[in-house]
Amino acid sequence: MMRPREIGYSDELLADGSVHRSYQDGRQEWRRRDPSVAGLVRWYDNTGASGTDELLGDRIVKRVSNGTVTYGRDLGYGRTVWGRGDSLTVNRTSFGGRMGLLLAGIGVTALVVTEAQLPPLSLSPEEEEELRRQAARDSGGDGGDGAGSGDSDGPADPADDDWDGDWGGGDDGGWSDDDFG
Repeated sequence: MMRPREIGYSDELLADGSVHRSYQDGRQEWRRRDPSVAGLVRWYDNTGASGTDELLGDRIVKRVSNGTVTYGRDLGYGRTVWGRGDSLTVNRTSFGGRMGLLLAGIGVTALVVTEAQLPPLSLSPEEEEELRRQAARDSGGDGGDGAGSGDSDGPADPADDDWDGDWGGGDDGGWSDDDFG
């Protein structure tokens, strides 16, 4: 078991439907759903980095930042572990994130990460595509080209209400309070 560096963040929904994410370490991100690709968020930050976050199956998040790929795994309760346990982002905005902190505070859920919870170091294009198909099946999408149905972009997890199936639905573009870690 390991204790990754914890980085809290909070999200603010902006009038144009995008989200401003503020990390406790001072980073700021501006995030927007890509309506043409289910499960994809485009972002840029205050350090000049930009990229995408994509929710794959098995609660894996693929982050591409300036050409570099990093994988994360959603652990529930607003927590996502990145890389080999280098960092753990915690959503302080969502109910799930606050609940995770509360449970950790009373000793029910420790903020430790086991080897089994770590995301993969790398995936082949074929493995990524299989995870996309799995995510589409799990969410009731079409499972075809990875575009999905657009109505249910996140995995259903009864323990974590942050993964909101209506995130991408509706005419307003929707927004979940836990958008891919």
